[in-house]
This record gives sequence, structure tokens and C-alpha cells, in this order.
Amino acid sequence: MRTSARNALSGVVNKIVVGSVNDEVILAVGEGVEIVAIITKHSVEHLGLAVGAPATALIKSSFVILAPDTPDLRTSARNQFSGVITALEEGAVNSEVVLDIGGGMSLTAVVTRESAGELGLAVGGRAAALVKASHIILAVD
Repeated sequence: MRTSARNALSGVVNKIVVGSVNDEVILAVGEGVEIVAIITKHSVEHLGLAVGAPATALIKSSFVILAPDTPDLRTSARNQFSGVITALEEGAVNSEVVLDIGGGMSLTAVVTRESAGELGLAVGGRAAALVKASHIILAVD
């Protein structure tokens, strides 16, 4: 599978919470790291998702929101990952930020250069990556 999404985290379905239109799929992607995705019931069935089934979470870099990594951070985003910035490439308008979230996994975010500066993002610094559950795309081989 090839995709334009910068972030692809593979794992195993840990839990499915069934809803009337959408289901919540919890994907274990690493030691203590889970990704929550909200997808349609049709998609769950079409992909053959079930507890124990392998799947990959795809996340566009523009869907990743960065925030200060503080213990009292409260947001409505279901997916919150703390990590260390390992790379920062500044462009004329946007900056690309790579965040090591542990377990050999990283997330890439594209934010405006202005936002990166206001947040004081720098290689070696800490940040939190936030992703809404509805922005997670699940894929299977």
C-alpha cells in the first residue's frame, strides 16, 4: 500500500464500540499507545475489522495539531501524543515538524511557520500532537 499520508501507524484492533451510524475503533499501535478512530459502520464491515485484526492508521500531516506538552492540557481531541521534536524544517509559509512519540514511532505535522515560532518549537523540545478521531483513516492490506 502506498499513500500520500505522511503518518502511517500499524497495529491491531483492540476494541470496537458499536454506534448507530459510526463505530469507534481503538487500534493498539505500540506499547501503551492507542489510536482512536471514528468511522462508519459500513467501513468497519467493508474492511473486515474485528478485535485482533491488523490495520493501519493513516493521518495526514495537516490533520496533526501541535500544542505545548503540559500535564494539564485538556482538549476534545481523542488522540493525544507527547513527544520530542526530532526534526524541524522551516518553509516560507509552513514548517514541517517531526515528533518522536516513543516506541520507534513518530508523527509528522505541518503547521504555519508563524505558529511554530509562537509555540517556540525547536529540535529537542517537547510538544503534544493532537488528532481528532474523525481524522483517522483506517486501512487494511
